[in-house]
Amino acid sequence: MNTVVHARRNVHIALFTLLVAATLLVAHARASETRVAPPLPAPDSPARLEVAFVLDTTGSMSGLIEGAKRKIWSIANQMASGQPTPEIRIGLIGYRDRGDAYVTRFHDLSDDVDAIYAQLSGFAADGGGDTPESVNQALHEAVTRMSWTGSQDVYKVVFLVGDAPPHMDYQDDVAYTKSVRLARSLGITINTVQCGSIPSTEPVWREIADAGAGRYAAIRQDGGMVALATPMDEALGQLNRSLADTVIAWGAEKDRAEIEDKRRRALEAPAPAAASRLGFLSKVGGYVASGRADLVDAVKDGIADLASLDDEVLPEPMRSMKPAERERYVQRKLETRSEIQRQIAQLTEQRDAWVKTAQKRLADAGEGDGFDQQVLETIREQAAAKGIVY
Repeated sequence: MNTVVHARRNVHIALFTLLVAATLLVAHARASETRVAPPLPAPDSPARLEVAFVLDTTGSMSGLIEGAKRKIWSIANQMASGQPTPEIRIGLIGYRDRGDAYVTRFHDLSDDVDAIYAQLSGFAADGGGDTPESVNQALHEAVTRMSWTGSQDVYKVVFLVGDAPPHMDYQDDVAYTKSVRLARSLGITINTVQCGSIPSTEPVWREIADAGAGRYAAIRQDGGMVALATPMDEALGQLNRSLADTVIAWGAEKDRAEIEDKRRRALEAPAPAAASRLGFLSKVGGYVASGRADLVDAVKDGIADLASLDDEVLPEPMRSMKPAERERYVQRKLETRSEIQRQIAQLTEQRDAWVKTAQKRLADAGEGDGFDQQVLETIREQAAAKGIVY
């Protein structure tokens, strides 16, 4: 009898041990699942566009990287031309391979396109050499680390751009097939753009685009981007310089430095890029910079109360002014800026029409298949499903 009781007790202990082990295994499995960045709340506006560019930055991609630096403002400006005007956030990942200076460089989705331009300008093509690259890691980070909005109504899209296939021999990698499935479940479309003609790249790029509900495109190794200088660029360049003169940097020292850096980059940009930047800002709200309001815009929109600001957050010339002088100083800047922005809006409308005609002419001649045009054409087609019409 005691033997039977003892045996039953051993069975109960064994069952309990198995139950605990199973619970621990389930907990471990859940902890090991892919972690996705917490989604942002759904926006009030139904028109929102979130784009992550995942760019191969190895040595063979130098032509495309340099072209993208020149064209990023043109792409942003034309994205902002949708109706209704969409809120735009852009993210950026540069990738190479293990053993290079870096595997990925990650820049989260942001409405500060000035900052994205600065980050892209810092990219240089280098490294690589063994053909396969860390495509898997870059694509996985794009899907899981970007702060995508948690709404199926937002147009969320990745452009994977490169010339080489992924390494499939890294044991600790997340295969692109898993990342694409996760993207589909989150409402993220994945498009692929193949630069050059490495045979082993095409089937993978097509597979990713097909599985990601996206589009595959093949372009020249150098990106095939055509520079478009318009008759309005010179006048817009002059307005750009005049607009920069109305900027008042304010805030903590690092904030003032950031505003001044945006101002400097705007002045240094080539004429077509500067004109496209002005067009973008005119469409999305009329600020002199993206991502951070200078003091003139801050006072205009009620972000800052000039009378209550401490001297330390003001630029040096304003610190010695009396309150009434400060008010007049900012008001004069605002009046000047408003007139400049009126002229910018008028010229931008003319410039957009000129560019649209020129792009059609290039397309008819078989020359409109560069990186920028592929991106814009893809966005035009896909964004319509989210209520954004171009």
